[in-house]
Amino acid sequence: MSEKTPVFLLKTKSTPSDAYEDLFSTTPTEGSTEGSTGGFDFEPTFVPVLEHRFDEDGLAFVRDALQNKNISPSIGCEYGGLIFTSQRAVEAFAKVVDEGKGKGSGGEEERGWPHLQGVPIYSVGPATTRALTAIRQEPEPLRIFGEHTGNGENLAQFILNHYADWYEDRAVKPPLLFLVGEQRRDIIPKTLMDPALPAGNMIRVDERVVYGTGVMESFRQDFQQLLQNTKERPRRWVVVFSPTGCDTMLSALGLLDEKTGKARPGGQKGTESKGSTYIATIGPTTRDYLKKTFDFEPDVCAEKPSPDGIWQGITRFERDLVEKTQGTR
Repeated sequence: MSEKTPVFLLKTKSTPSDAYEDLFSTTPTEGSTEGSTGGFDFEPTFVPVLEHRFDEDGLAFVRDALQNKNISPSIGCEYGGLIFTSQRAVEAFAKVVDEGKGKGSGGEEERGWPHLQGVPIYSVGPATTRALTAIRQEPEPLRIFGEHTGNGENLAQFILNHYADWYEDRAVKPPLLFLVGEQRRDIIPKTLMDPALPAGNMIRVDERVVYGTGVMESFRQDFQQLLQNTKERPRRWVVVFSPTGCDTMLSALGLLDEKTGKARPGGQKGTESKGSTYIATIGPTTRDYLKKTFDFEPDVCAEKPSPDGIWQGITRFERDLVEKTQGTR
């Protein structure tokens, strides 16, 4: 039996490489307890939870906006910029961009969408920015801003200042088109359309759903099989990245009272494991969802929504666990 501690990452593995796998696959030097691994020996496994599908009505809207040059810095144009906070939304946008090209004034085919050249495109972080950068656009690449912000609240504040400077010659700023999924936070539209803002600073934001998210049909069976295969391990970790699928995850672990829909009192584990299974969340949104919806308190919530944040949270918990165990001997 392997002595490694299983870490079930409830997400689809990123390609061509995944930072979570790189970090949790690092093997400690024999006999060492320090260094980059801290002496921990984990066994990461990806368990895809979410199934994404494009929203055809949303794609049709974006397609029409591109073909009719409704996203442009030109005065009187419908939208003066775009917002992205999701790689899936970028994929939907890229799909439409790649389907066809614009038409010149004489009806000739153009090699790109030139009316996008002067349009600011706002991205919430590095991953979304990389996806946007990969979109081939001629004659010049897309103009992407906001990568450093890291979350919707910071991005909204950045947009308020940057967009005002971008269209400083206009008393009323052109609206922004925000391509989103079915589930999203509303912090960006609320911030940019806050009635308390001066009239010249307020920016209208139109949200357009371009993809939907659901639980993969195979998730429960795949997860239960992994739990069965590792039931003899002393400890296991489950890392949760989204509220979607949390009910299935808790149920498979034997933590959910099917009658009440709430977590079992005291966090009672099911009988499928001889060891302990711990739960870590990528951030406060998923943690709060578990607490509010199921009265379940996860063991770890990453201070930063990143591979290193998850690593730090789990390894800190593991160290505390060892100290407590040694203290009771």
